[in-house]
Formats: sequence, C-alpha cells, structure tokens
Amino acid sequence: MYKIVKKEKLAEGIYSFDIEERAIAKKALPGQFIILIVDENGERIPLTICDIDRDRGLVNIVVQGLGASTKKLFAMEVGDCLENFLGPLGLPSKFVEEDLENLRKKKFLLVAGGLGTAPLLPQAKWLHENKIAFDVILGARSKDLVILEDKFKDLADELLICTDDGSYGLHGLVTDGIDEMIKRGKTYDQCISIGPMIMMKFVCLKTKDLNIPTVVSMNPIMVDGTGMCGACRLRVGGQTKFACVDGPEFDGHQVDFSEAMRRMSLYKAQEEEKNHDYCDLAGGIKID
Repeated sequence: MYKIVKKEKLAEGIYSFDIEERAIAKKALPGQFIILIVDENGERIPLTICDIDRDRGLVNIVVQGLGASTKKLFAMEVGDCLENFLGPLGLPSKFVEEDLENLRKKKFLLVAGGLGTAPLLPQAKWLHENKIAFDVILGARSKDLVILEDKFKDLADELLICTDDGSYGLHGLVTDGIDEMIKRGKTYDQCISIGPMIMMKFVCLKTKDLNIPTVVSMNPIMVDGTGMCGACRLRVGGQTKFACVDGPEFDGHQVDFSEAMRRMSLYKAQEEEKNHDYCDLAGGIKID
C-alpha cells in the first residue's frame, strides 16, 4: 500500500499529494508519469509526476477533481493508503540525455496552462539545477487558479503570469504571453509546453511561426497507461504513436492535434456517467 503523507489544497478543485514510494522517487526523471489506483475497485489514473524527494522517498502529484476517481482521491486524508501507485512510466524528457555544454548555450521557454503547470515543474527544476537559462509563462483562467507560482519564481530567469480574465498578471492567453516576451526582445532556442490540448495546439502554431522548436506532453489523452488500450494513439509526423509508451513528449509541430482532440472526446459520456453514479453514492456531497 502507498501512504499519503501530505495533502494540500492549491486552488479550488486542485490538490497536491505527497505519496510514499521510494523506488519511484529514486528513478523518476522529468517528463515521466505514474499510474494511480485509489481502491480495489478503482480505475487507472495516469498522472505526470510534479516533484520528487529522493531523500525521503516521496513522489508529489497534483490532481484536479474532474471525475469520479479523482473525487474519491480527494476524500482521502494523510495516513490513508492508495491501492496502487506504479511508475515511473513513459520516456523522460529528451534534454536530460543531451550534452550539458550544448544545452547551456540555449535559452528555453517553458509554457504551461492550468494543471499543466504541475508537470512543468520537474523540467524547470532540472534546467535550474544544471544552470540552463529559461523563462516561464504560466496561464490560468483567473488569479485564484494560479498554482505553484512561488516555486517557478525561484527557478526561472523570468516568470510571466497570464490570466484569461485579467485578474492577475497579463490579461490574455499564454500565446499573448509569448508575444509579450518577444516584444521585450527575448529569443528562444527551444519551447516546452504542457497544458490543455487546445492550448498546446495554439502554442505550437505560434512557435512554428516564430521558428522555435517545441515539445509538448500528450498526457491528457492517456487512459490505460501501458499501450494496451490504444486510447492514447495519435499521429506524429504522419506516423502512429502511443502517448504512454512512445511519449508522453513529442515534437509539437508534428502532432495532429485535431485527431488527438477528437479521440479525447470519445470518453466524455462514460466519465460523466461514472461521475453521476459517484455523486449518488456519496449522497450528493460535493468534494472540492
């Protein structure tokens, strides 16, 4: 069993959990994910790792309560144990295997939206620890949904917050944030973007125009997490790939986002039905 040793509310409907799992903490690298199963009747939930504490053997995940399984997780408290916690899975970010001297000649731009802020943190920490320059753009619908700002502020050369409603930082989308950075005279050799599918699509359209190579994480379309179910199948450069075993990171300028978004919509009806059933079992209690 895998003990929850810390639970923290980051924003409405978003929680951070530290899970005790020394083997994963020892091996995990930026870009990789875990599969979580809440109880013996639970479904598999693939989640990209947010942070690790190798010394204490802890793995940090950040979860948004959208479906029945995540709401079950939110009902758990410190000291409770998960049924299963598997990983690290997927391929690590390619830059961890690149020559450090070459990487230190580059300037990175990290762009995240919504919950995508969490899996971007290991990338930022690794770049910072290896003395590689990077700026960060974080996007959220409003100020109260901005998460992990302080951690990124301590790591990045420059941090820009964008909110859809203008309640904090730059009033606009993360693509407006990219425009703002370029207006300031910034130049970038590589972009890494994680967030909602539609956000990553438009970030890639923007960076393609700017001739900035861009890597995206296709974790939003994963279901089984082992390559067996085929739900995370996508087209990259005209070839069929599976996000969970061939990724989750891919060349964003080669990803067929339209097909990927259609695939995501296939499971909405089933998720809504499960969510409805869970709310009935929970007596209509809202867990936020």
